[in-house]
Amino acid sequence: MCAVSALKNEAVSEDSLLDGTVILRQPVDGYRAAIDPVFLAAAVAARPGELVLDAGCGVGAVGLCLARRVAGVTVTGLEYRQDLAALGRENALRNGLQDRVRVVAGDILDPPRGLEPGSFHQVAVNPPFLEANSADPPPDTIKREANVEGAARLGDWVFFALSMAAKGGGITFIHRADRLGELLSALEEQAGGIVVFPLWPRAGKAAKRVLVSARKGSSAPLRMAPGLVLHMDGADGAFTPEAQAVLRGGRGLEL
Repeated sequence: MCAVSALKNEAVSEDSLLDGTVILRQPVDGYRAAIDPVFLAAAVAARPGELVLDAGCGVGAVGLCLARRVAGVTVTGLEYRQDLAALGRENALRNGLQDRVRVVAGDILDPPRGLEPGSFHQVAVNPPFLEANSADPPPDTIKREANVEGAARLGDWVFFALSMAAKGGGITFIHRADRLGELLSALEEQAGGIVVFPLWPRAGKAAKRVLVSARKGSSAPLRMAPGLVLHMDGADGAFTPEAQAVLRGGRGLEL
């Protein structure tokens, strides 16, 4: 279903996640939420009553999926683009989660008032995956800003997440596997208990995405988790039952 956004007269579509339990309005063109935010939300080890920050939230997919899975959790989403933040607030309202999911517009390099450092039990981050100097960036502005780093580089996203997490708080990233070393290097300065959880496209194939969780101030050693295989062997590319349990059933992941 398509409509026209009142924000910038951009076309938006009405889509769904978690087998229709989350309704998501998002731009037709540019970056569109697919499976990454669902897996990120599933990996956040939030408990009822905890405060979660979703950094780079877009239209709110991570926060909405997390709020559906964990009753009583409260999510604050931070989004650089004003128009996407407005859609995020609309999505929270449409899903009846406006009391537990709020979206504010702002920059991680200059956080808005109300985001107090050290005040969140969990911080979830889905940053731009591509380095600023990557070749052939997407021509669409929204997609480029979502996929290619701007002034904020990966180290800045890690610093922001660590600064916002309470002592002992959890930090969870989803990122490209080929930038894992850079991500781990930045996290290890202030966090421990790091777990790397690969998302294997198929059995026997190299992972392109990884979930990485850490605990602020922890001294526990790094651990490599078995991860999860996304697709079954075969031409149809169907998701495995384990992946379906997350994507459709809303199951959480234990990293």
